[in-house]
Amino acid sequence: MPKFATAARDALADTRLRRGLRSATEAGRARQAGAAAELDDWEALREAGRAIKDAALLGLDVHLEELERAVTEAGGTVHWAAGAAEARRVVTGLVRATGETGVLKVKPAAAREIGLDAALAAVGVTTHETDLAEVIAGLGAVPDGPDGPDAHPDPARIRELFLRGLPGAPPDLTDDPADLVAAVRAALRERFLTAGVAVCGVDFMVAETGTMVLLESEGNGRMCLTLPGTLIAVAGIETVVPSWTDLEVFLQLLPRSSAGERMTPAVSTWTGITPGDGPRAFHLVLLDNGRTKALADEIGRAALRCIGCSACLNVCPVYERTGGVPYGPVHQGPIGAALTPQLRGVKSAHHASLPFASTLCGACADVCPVKIDIPEILVHLRGRVVESRRHRPVPSPELLMMRGAAWTLGDRRRYETALRRGTRWARLLSRGGRIRRLPGLLGTWSDARDLPAPPAESFRFWWARRPSRARGGRP
Repeated sequence: MPKFATAARDALADTRLRRGLRSATEAGRARQAGAAAELDDWEALREAGRAIKDAALLGLDVHLEELERAVTEAGGTVHWAAGAAEARRVVTGLVRATGETGVLKVKPAAAREIGLDAALAAVGVTTHETDLAEVIAGLGAVPDGPDGPDAHPDPARIRELFLRGLPGAPPDLTDDPADLVAAVRAALRERFLTAGVAVCGVDFMVAETGTMVLLESEGNGRMCLTLPGTLIAVAGIETVVPSWTDLEVFLQLLPRSSAGERMTPAVSTWTGITPGDGPRAFHLVLLDNGRTKALADEIGRAALRCIGCSACLNVCPVYERTGGVPYGPVHQGPIGAALTPQLRGVKSAHHASLPFASTLCGACADVCPVKIDIPEILVHLRGRVVESRRHRPVPSPELLMMRGAAWTLGDRRRYETALRRGTRWARLLSRGGRIRRLPGLLGTWSDARDLPAPPAESFRFWWARRPSRARGGRP
């Protein structure tokens, strides 16, 4: 992907998308604030969530080994995947062993992270989305958020998409939301009843019992978890929590922070396999893919507390204007800007640009249910990006300008000379009381900002002209 600013241009120019995003984020903020205000101990819950996640991350090795033992004792099979390629090999191998040519998906974030769809397609296996938003996205809408499109197309647009690409959609389908949902249910029901394999993500894993936990609001998750003969869960290692007591805290935090609900409509839990009930085989793929590297960073590891609620997206002024696409296909919004560069590194232009896709206003930290200080992490990552560029054989133009600025500011006479000449040039470039555009590479900075014209004389030179007695005491 290109740099964030380049990737965001289309979204910034799409007025319909921006209206939809503004409406969706405003509604999300109001719901979240209202749900949080109902609890007198909301701040105590946030602090408890933070403490539990920090303790779980610091003892991650112990909890994962306990989880593996519990899952194995319950009849499941645990696979360890150091990276995305290894996870793809494991999942594609498991699917091919069943002989199935179609796979159901639910909670697809982990599958997107490892590029599972393309890997399965390469071996002749088709994946079928079951989340409503993902179905819409697959028919032509743009997936903007962690759970699908944030700025949903209007009902008329969804009707057009369904008539064009949804199997079995009736020709007299209306744009009434109830009819649209009924059409999706009818199309998915046959797949639920005939699918032999399902791949799912999980929200939490309970180490003491080996239990997987999935939260959803549509019921498709429950169908995927119970009907197919083989169930494959792909989970990031950071989703483990030590005990059921810990899980109770997150079952209060997540729904209120995510959708402004008192509780999630459907909470599914399963432990291994039960003969005669549900899948006959359960496989858990534990995904690292850069997480242990992030864990080693004392500042950056806080991003691994994330419970996937999307509260930070709803309050972010950058996300409200660009949507999720410029962040990449997996982690979006402020948490994506903080987490993706840690998991993927900062060598690519896209990943290196993400920590700068923020105003550092701090709204995301204020609403995070597990108190992730995202602005602190972003500033930390910006420093890492700068350090990575410092050792390039050919310095970037930005780095050359920063080195020039450091040399100029390091000496009073050089600084005063530059200030005098810079003021003169700035006034030549100004028109109507402001500078329209700075020259060269600096123009990209002034293109997005209002830059007032400097005064004819700076404060420094004005002060130097004052009588010495005024400068020596109170003027």
